Amino acid sequence: MHKRHPHSVRIALATATAAALTGGLLTFSVTTATAADSAHVAQADFNGDGIGDVVFSAHAAYVGGHKAAGQIVALYGTATGVSSAKRSTISQDTSGVPGTAEAGDGFGGETAYADFNKDGYDDLAVAAPWEKVGTDTNSGTVAILWGSAAGLTGKGVTITDPSPSSHDYWGKDLAAGDFDGDGKADLAVGSSTSTVYVYKGGFTTAGTPGGRYTVKPPIQSGSNDFPYGPLSLTAGDVNGDGRTDLIVDGFENGTGWNTNYFVPGTASGLSVASAEALKPGQITGVGDINGDGYGDIVSGAGWDHHTDEGETIPDSSDGGQANITYGSASGPAGTTGINQNTGSVPGTSEKGDSFGWDLDLGDVNGDGFQDLVVSAPNEDIDGVTDTGMVTVLYGSSSGVKVSSGTQSFAQSTAGVPGSDEKSDLFGADVKLDDVNGDGRADLLVGSYENAGNGSVTYLPSNGTTITTSGSRTLSPSTSGVSTTGSPQFGALFAD
Repeated sequence: MHKRHPHSVRIALATATAAALTGGLLTFSVTTATAADSAHVAQADFNGDGIGDVVFSAHAAYVGGHKAAGQIVALYGTATGVSSAKRSTISQDTSGVPGTAEAGDGFGGETAYADFNKDGYDDLAVAAPWEKVGTDTNSGTVAILWGSAAGLTGKGVTITDPSPSSHDYWGKDLAAGDFDGDGKADLAVGSSTSTVYVYKGGFTTAGTPGGRYTVKPPIQSGSNDFPYGPLSLTAGDVNGDGRTDLIVDGFENGTGWNTNYFVPGTASGLSVASAEALKPGQITGVGDINGDGYGDIVSGAGWDHHTDEGETIPDSSDGGQANITYGSASGPAGTTGINQNTGSVPGTSEKGDSFGWDLDLGDVNGDGFQDLVVSAPNEDIDGVTDTGMVTVLYGSSSGVKVSSGTQSFAQSTAGVPGSDEKSDLFGADVKLDDVNGDGRADLLVGSYENAGNGSVTYLPSNGTTITTSGSRTLSPSTSGVSTTGSPQFGALFAD
């Protein structure tokens, strides 16, 4: 990512789409783990039925006539996967949800899940990063919506900003995990500054945390024009000690280049004193790809190798790449980069493809190795500009396999609903979760279908690979989301 000149870097999927976001602020989906279990990527279960659920946002949706007020949609897993038939569509106008739907709030602009009150149901932390509080524009708010036997009902509490005068965009980054290993879910909250607030020891149903502390990784703070601070927060156990670690992405102090920092969890919480710089990548996931019991860090560096001004960007490739740092007992170990010119990875590295724009991990074939999906939403196919493609790479004892067994999917792939169209951005977000209860991770792909209306495509696992058999598309109009404007339905999944 380009230092100090973010406008020249291809960090937006499409200029027009990004500009449609409230205030022009770019949003970033965050991949988080919700338990200190490096070998398993935790999935949400909001209704406690043992089948994985997924949440995505339509954070630019009109609600009650208010532009970009925002909504989230929870899809509940069934034996036949997910559909719009079994869902909850929630906004700040939903009974019990803190706040009121107002223009520009961007409710759902960031999310993270965990069982914060230890009642056996996963809960959802959800931010409205652009919400105006009093006279403070773009102050931001964070709420927790409680899970139940009926799923996310809309009942929730506000997580009050402890220092609203010192930052903006409260909640623009969220991650959930057990950073001190006490068996209770913690919540990390980012804003426009480099300070990350950590709520520890879970929450009562009244919203009271067990405690709170702050950590300050060595990244740049921001301003109203460029709200840096962390660009993403990612939780997972990298060193296998039973405590969740935090990966903080941001612009490095001094050089200004994009950098990830490994902040380990300890018995007293996250320790910035032991932070370690990693390879760059704005979107990150943690999971055990090689089955050694340690979480591996995968970061998507979806930008090109050279900036518009001709500068060379470290640890990157034209067309984008994914940087994989394998875990060990001492933390992050060796790193390898994968792009579309690596081995049998489908496609060819071409400037502007944005390979690594989004990614996720899950076990598609049940072999105990976490598999990886990487998106390239700006991929051009047969002359169709920015139609998008996603790639599935499989884990093994030697790490990600790039010599055989890779898969790619676009809307022109036989059996995938839809067709390649300009600016569809298929792969704007991706998710690997078992949503039909067979123990194998299925693939969900978000896009900017129909000029930013958005859609979610479900591609199930057949037990061995991702397949198009039983695939379906979910649309905003069948999910209770208005298609006025560009709601960006499915562009951000909760992880």
